[in-house]
Amino acid sequence: MAIEADKTSIAFLGMGLMGSRQAPHLISAGHRVTVWNRSPDKALPFKELGARVAMTPAEAVAGADVVITMLSRGETVAEVLFDQGAAAAMKAGAMVIDMSSIAPEEARAHAVRLEALGIEHLDAPVSGGTKGAEAATLAIMAGGKAEVFERVKPVLELMGRPLLVGPSGAGQVAKLANQMIVGITIGAVAEALVMAEKAGADPKAVRAALRGGFAESRILDLHGERMTDRDFVPGGRTSLQIKDLENAARVAEAAGASDPFTRLALDLFRKTYENHGDVDHAGLWLTLRDG
Repeated sequence: MAIEADKTSIAFLGMGLMGSRQAPHLISAGHRVTVWNRSPDKALPFKELGARVAMTPAEAVAGADVVITMLSRGETVAEVLFDQGAAAAMKAGAMVIDMSSIAPEEARAHAVRLEALGIEHLDAPVSGGTKGAEAATLAIMAGGKAEVFERVKPVLELMGRPLLVGPSGAGQVAKLANQMIVGITIGAVAEALVMAEKAGADPKAVRAALRGGFAESRILDLHGERMTDRDFVPGGRTSLQIKDLENAARVAEAAGASDPFTRLALDLFRKTYENHGDVDHAGLWLTLRDG
């Protein structure tokens, strides 16, 4: 049976750049939402929106029908679920939707551990960044059982466009494919705009001229604008792009898939982080500008 908004208790773990923009859609839809964040100050403002604020993950998930995790890394997800007692505090039959971007093998391992506790699991990472989270237009790539996906699909649809792409771990594989395309395309846009500027053209005008042609993309639109505006305040952090590309390279190697562009992009993002810190991943422009 599908989820109904006014009868569903949801715990949302992780109120960072993405979670803080996703949870309000669930609250406004009538779900009973409890939020938790490692730093409580990031969760407290949601009390004014109608959410309950929990001080621990275990407190947040107690009695919840659905538990959503939006955390930075696979080891963080494992720590919150298993070391901090969240999984042990969940009721039998609860459903965990992990929207974090982690390695596929980590997602599969979490699913096995949760199943042993009588808890269902979907890995459902997203693409669309903070703007997509605010607008509830995220691309949501889910891996897991079809019947579980159908039950929680109404919840996912409040945050974007969910699609089941395969069994457990497949959502994370899809997200790595997404991040390969994103990382490589950021490099292409940055390289082109740096060339345009150094060759004497107005990069803002060049970007505008390219819009609507074959070079059009969300990256040219959003990240290209960041590059020409020199706005590298993190929306998507370079450190997280590195993490995702490292995972993608490992999966590609294990699958016997060639990935030369991914490995080049990974090297450039590492240089960006080393020289400019954890800027927005559009900050790759800085590395290419400097030569």
